[in-house]
Amino acid sequence: MRKSPEISSSRLRTESDDRAGAIGSIYDANPATWREVAKTAWDSFKQNPNYHITQKGQVGANGQVYDVEGAAEATAISPLARKLKGRHLQMIAIGGSIGTGLFVGSGKALQQGGPASLLIAFSLIGGMLFCTVQALGEMAVLLPVAGSFSAYSTRFLDPAWGFAMGWNYAIQWLIVLPLEIVAAAITIKYWDSPISPAAWVAVFLLMIIGINLMGVKGYGEAEFVFSIIKVIAVIGFIILGIILNVGGGQNGDYVGGRYWANPGAFNNGFKGLCSVFVIAAFAFAGTELVGLAAAETANPRKSLPTAVKQVFWRICLFYIVSLTLVGLLVPYSDPRLIGQSTSDAKASPFVIAINNAGITGLDSVMNVVIMISVLSVGNSAVYGSSRTLAALAEQGQAPSWLAYIDRQGRPLKAIGVASAFGFLAFLAATDKDDDAFVWMQALSGLSSIFTWGSICLAHIRFRRAWRLQGRSLDELAFRSQAGVIGSWIGFLFNVLVICAQFWIGFSPVQPRYGKPIEGTSALVQNFFEAYLAVPVVVLCYIVYKVVYRTPFMRSRDMDLKTGVRQLNLPQLLLDEKFERASWPKWKKTYKFLC
Repeated sequence: MRKSPEISSSRLRTESDDRAGAIGSIYDANPATWREVAKTAWDSFKQNPNYHITQKGQVGANGQVYDVEGAAEATAISPLARKLKGRHLQMIAIGGSIGTGLFVGSGKALQQGGPASLLIAFSLIGGMLFCTVQALGEMAVLLPVAGSFSAYSTRFLDPAWGFAMGWNYAIQWLIVLPLEIVAAAITIKYWDSPISPAAWVAVFLLMIIGINLMGVKGYGEAEFVFSIIKVIAVIGFIILGIILNVGGGQNGDYVGGRYWANPGAFNNGFKGLCSVFVIAAFAFAGTELVGLAAAETANPRKSLPTAVKQVFWRICLFYIVSLTLVGLLVPYSDPRLIGQSTSDAKASPFVIAINNAGITGLDSVMNVVIMISVLSVGNSAVYGSSRTLAALAEQGQAPSWLAYIDRQGRPLKAIGVASAFGFLAFLAATDKDDDAFVWMQALSGLSSIFTWGSICLAHIRFRRAWRLQGRSLDELAFRSQAGVIGSWIGFLFNVLVICAQFWIGFSPVQPRYGKPIEGTSALVQNFFEAYLAVPVVVLCYIVYKVVYRTPFMRSRDMDLKTGVRQLNLPQLLLDEKFERASWPKWKKTYKFLC
């Protein structure tokens, strides 16, 4: 039986972190030769000596072919650099996933379901995500291991399901990168640019790759800046939207709830509502990145709970409020909404709302914000996919060479694979860019549903194991505000969304403009556009289950120790209690909510 290592809180930096500072020290030292600098930089790309990989086919202590204990140990001692700070996590939580799903994809959702369906679907998905992120936060604070939720599926559910979820999540982000860059090319077409879309694709792709080669600190700093810009833009649109709605625009026309009455609050009835769910899921994709980033955070006990709480406010303010205003200012019958026609399919509903008010120039500013959002989500796509691929390799569930982590804590080969997928974005230079957008969005959106459902189910099983092994909830460094009930709600709602999407797949919503979806060939294509992720996940699970004979994890046998950062929790809570006692009332209220 392998001894389960517990990572001390005092050992917040691995040997790789110390070596990561070597380049900076070279520059600070005096004198320093360029040859020494170059040698140190070159050495930083060499493999970290602290890496560990679970070998495929290795028989574990339980007699099974897959070594669950070895996989847990490998993710716990991963040499990823722990350089993310609280401010990085907070901005990742607040604005990290705000991208084309909100700014562009919401246009298709508005057209298919109407403003009421748009609001209901995003609210329900947002409520489910609140429960999901709370559950993830509880596990990630206790076990900040590489791979996060895919590793939790391996540890608390079934290694085969962990394999399926890990590859599902990696594929999701591998696809999102070219998807976001394709969306950038679509956005640039708004200005009728004579420059080839391929040139813009190259610029965006090189910027994203460059940011990720700077390491996790570069990713964190870039997301900090990008998120601030996106947050300011959304808040600015909310203020502007309220002013325009009450008649403060150039023409002084009061809008109110006019478009809820004509053409109406709903479009396509209940089916229209169901069709919006997967679009909403795509828009919220990336919310769970705060859990994945826990393994590279200096102090997850302090930083992660605050970031998790702020997800609720992001959902309420940046999604629900802004989309409510979009539904008030743009009718779902507007032919400029994306997905309605091929001639005017490049405009965001946020931009349409500004144009409808007769404001010149501000629409271009909003499009610039959308392009910045593309960079942000593309940046997160490389980060999410590379870390997941590296963690899968460390657990023996992916080719071992993907586990290559250099002395600065960068999974270089996994970053290379993720970057290579970005070249699919050159589809934007062809006449198939709209088709690429639809296929990628459908695959990515449903993949998120699987990820979130697995997080909720893993938390349910984790809590059961925690209780059966005689542990108290008071021992948890952070406890989910939604509890196990919230995880059950989140899990069941994800199942319902998958069922609803199956219905939409074989009985689609007919488009208002363009060719109707009729005939066997068109219906089959539409079904796979809506349900593409399901056969991928099922096939991965069944094949891995049969080949490696993985066990269903029993609650009494689950490993609740490997990867835990030791904390003197009673003393820590006592210190925090005394600290809170000295806070003014406004700070107590703020900390309770955020």
